[in-house]
Amino acid sequence: MISSPANAAPQGADVEAAAPAQAASAQSAGRRPQAAVLITTLLLGVLSFQLNASMVTPALPQIGVHFGADAGAVAQVQSMFFLAGAISGPIMGRWSDFIGRRRALLLVLGVMAVGTVLCLLAPSLPLLVVGRFLQGVSSAIFALAYIVLRENLDARAFGTSVGIIAAVNGGIAGFDGYAGGLMTEAFGFQSIFLVVLGLAAIAAACIIRFVPGGRTAHAAGTSGSMDWWGAAFLSAFLVCLSYFVSTGSSAGWTSVPALALLTGTVAAFIAFYAVEKRRSSPLIAVHHLRSRQVWTVIATTVLTLAGIFAIMNFTVVLLSQDGKNGFGFSASLSALLFLTPAALIGVFAAPLAGWLTGRMGWIRTLRIGTALSLACAMAAALFAGNEWAVLAAVAALGIFYNGFFLTSINGLSVLLSPKEAPGSLPGINGASFGTGASLGVVLVAPFAGLGTQGGYGVALWISVGITAAALLVSLLVPAPDASA
Repeated sequence: MISSPANAAPQGADVEAAAPAQAASAQSAGRRPQAAVLITTLLLGVLSFQLNASMVTPALPQIGVHFGADAGAVAQVQSMFFLAGAISGPIMGRWSDFIGRRRALLLVLGVMAVGTVLCLLAPSLPLLVVGRFLQGVSSAIFALAYIVLRENLDARAFGTSVGIIAAVNGGIAGFDGYAGGLMTEAFGFQSIFLVVLGLAAIAAACIIRFVPGGRTAHAAGTSGSMDWWGAAFLSAFLVCLSYFVSTGSSAGWTSVPALALLTGTVAAFIAFYAVEKRRSSPLIAVHHLRSRQVWTVIATTVLTLAGIFAIMNFTVVLLSQDGKNGFGFSASLSALLFLTPAALIGVFAAPLAGWLTGRMGWIRTLRIGTALSLACAMAAALFAGNEWAVLAAVAALGIFYNGFFLTSINGLSVLLSPKEAPGSLPGINGASFGTGASLGVVLVAPFAGLGTQGGYGVALWISVGITAAALLVSLLVPAPDASA
């Protein structure tokens, strides 16, 4: 177990006592950046990843036409991008404990820049996919940004800053996707990569200037060297798990490829577990994986993403565009009504949630966000035949899911991370987002894909059940210790 007690301080002052350690951290780096400058710098880095995700989506059809590829082949442009993100988060988060946060940030931006240039010049789709995989490594910027903010800001500023970063987790209120479509039509899909490359260059320059270098006081107790064997087996586990989920949903869960991938998933996890037990400086110690301060955060993330993501980004999308048993909206009107409001509301709700964590505590914010997200999911399931009720429920998720939940769970992943490995839990929790989203879609797809009123209803109630499980697990998440 992690040594800090679960409820040692009132939630409203979860981390106030950490200020002296943070001051020492900044002094060891030689300077303490102003909060606004540091947040803006990290926001630029996060946006360089997020725009890579959202602006490319409307360009996928043109990419297919350009390379003469079908939809299945083009899908790899996005799937490999997010797979790389799931792998890079745990690795770079932990590696930054040894090489420093600034160097880790610059490294992931450098890899992304190489991938972006490859995407710009790619003469074939396979090379473009390779470039997208390299670009996806920049997903680790989210975890690294949260860690940097924790180590350089006081408790109240940290909460608000996490909310600001979380606000762009799903894009810039939907406008980035629209801009990507306009740029693709006017200048071709390559223009998107030029914009991303320029933004990454600006972000790198600001990181060099404003993010403290060296190892901070929080990571000063980290000893040993990077656990590359553990990183390799964890990566194999995530790859096999991802392909098992996609293969099982398409070819059948008992098909030979799916069973082979399931075997690989189990074998990789067993190997990872065995390696971590023997390493003196593991990626994350086995006893921490069993700790309430670790597994509850990961489980809450996976379950909440599985429940809510499936509603917002899959079932409701199909329901709203179904002309026979749904609402019969066009794709563009569906996106405008059911995707944009939640994203837009989240831009304002996330910083507010971060501010509230300093007043009512991280744990209370998490539970309120999860409980009210569950209420929204239930409202969508109860009134699935009424487009305005579903619209209101999904829009409210912009407050409670995009705002309260995402802000609090990301902040808690930093505050509850093991002291000797402060970068481990944020990275692993970041990888859990993709796992949960994929799992949720797979579980509801057989029912929502029927295209019937009953099928949509069952899919929504499955999501309600998963989100209810997430709420129960969130009740076990311990409050951060004041010295965390």
